[in-house]
Amino acid sequence: MDSITTPDDSTDTLTPARIVAALDRHIVGQDDAKRAVAVAMRNRWRRRRLPDEVAREVVPRNIVMLGPTGVGKTEIARRLATLLRAPFIKVEATKFTEVGYVGRDVESMIRDLLEVAIRMTRQEQAEAVRERAERAAKDRLVSILLGEDSKEDRNEGSAEPADTPPADAPHEKVRARLREKLDAGLFDDQEVEITVREKANIPAMGLGPEQNDPTMGGIGSMLESMLPSRTHRRKVPTQRALELLIEEETEPLIDQERAIEAAIERTELDGIVFIDEIDKVATSNDRGGDVSRQGVQRDLLPIVEGSNVTTRHGVVRTDGILFIAAGAFHQAAISDLMPELQGRFPIRVELSGLGPDDFRRILVEPEANLVMQQKMLLGTEGIEVEVSDDAIDAMAELAAAANDRMENIGARRLMTVIERVFEEVSFDAAERVARGEERLAVDARFVRERVEPLLSDEDLGRFVL
Repeated sequence: MDSITTPDDSTDTLTPARIVAALDRHIVGQDDAKRAVAVAMRNRWRRRRLPDEVAREVVPRNIVMLGPTGVGKTEIARRLATLLRAPFIKVEATKFTEVGYVGRDVESMIRDLLEVAIRMTRQEQAEAVRERAERAAKDRLVSILLGEDSKEDRNEGSAEPADTPPADAPHEKVRARLREKLDAGLFDDQEVEITVREKANIPAMGLGPEQNDPTMGGIGSMLESMLPSRTHRRKVPTQRALELLIEEETEPLIDQERAIEAAIERTELDGIVFIDEIDKVATSNDRGGDVSRQGVQRDLLPIVEGSNVTTRHGVVRTDGILFIAAGAFHQAAISDLMPELQGRFPIRVELSGLGPDDFRRILVEPEANLVMQQKMLLGTEGIEVEVSDDAIDAMAELAAAANDRMENIGARRLMTVIERVFEEVSFDAAERVARGEERLAVDARFVRERVEPLLSDEDLGRFVL
């Protein structure tokens, strides 16, 4: 698509400072990485406001993140995509080396990204027409409750009722009263029988996953479109019936071709591809298997550089997609990547390792932090949990100590510590409430009694996630 579309006005106020502030609500520290991705996103917003002939020359400044596992590399990219409603996909570079010199088709990452964009676009279009679909679905449900499932005999794709009798007709008054009762939830405990349509299920026919590959002409999709959908009767609760009918009424209201066109454009302009373990395909003269790894780099290069990828929905240009590569780079350096590939990731950000102070903040600062999650989980059983400040300190210190003695897995170690602290309480929560033990005070002693024994050599395995 040659033209640059009008940007979404909802992103106008997302300045780099505000993007960083939004990321701070979920991720502790790593300010350099947050600033880098925030600027990259704002540059996209700026690009859309340039004249077309200039905008086509502006390409994303791809980013490579260096840092040990568990410090937030993936989370930063994922949260960023969620914030901006951008299509996002994560792939591991090692997946492309599993079979022969090159495993999965490297271009498959773009096809998968497009599928994500199509789902997002269809969901948004479904929300836009939900009111119409819900109205039509309730009309159908009223007909079913009255024993008049007339919709089944009408042509598919019509979300509008047939000839509507005058509103003052006796029959319409009955329908109106039934509709009021339905809205009031008086039929929630009742079951109804509805006709459900299902798409034809096409077997692989020996073609394997390639049956939908664009080079195979999308055989599976073509056969699905040729065969009629199957129908069967189901008896379901009224609320579930309404959900199924809304889904069925929504489908014909969505312009599928327009949704795919919008999704392709969204992929090209807003897509984010996160390539993890990029260091695993770096090459050096003192290690074997360089042919395989270098083959992956060579296949990645044209996609990151900008090329046309053929999908079963159309051609996707990759020169506007933001690529974020990440790796620990313990046994390799960025300089071990091909010079051409290095040049396609001009922004390099190093993420720092995490210590006790970082763990302490991670436990309590982010929204839906681990401590709050555990309190709410036990709260569903009727147990009120109080966690003291010294308990937070103890959990942070023990997680850091475990990372020092074993493999450093970053913040993921906190999940093991939290689970160990509350393991016994989680197991017998219902029995505690039955005994009247509805309050639980967690302090540093409580934490250390349950976690410190695992730091002994024979129990280190319990810390592995």
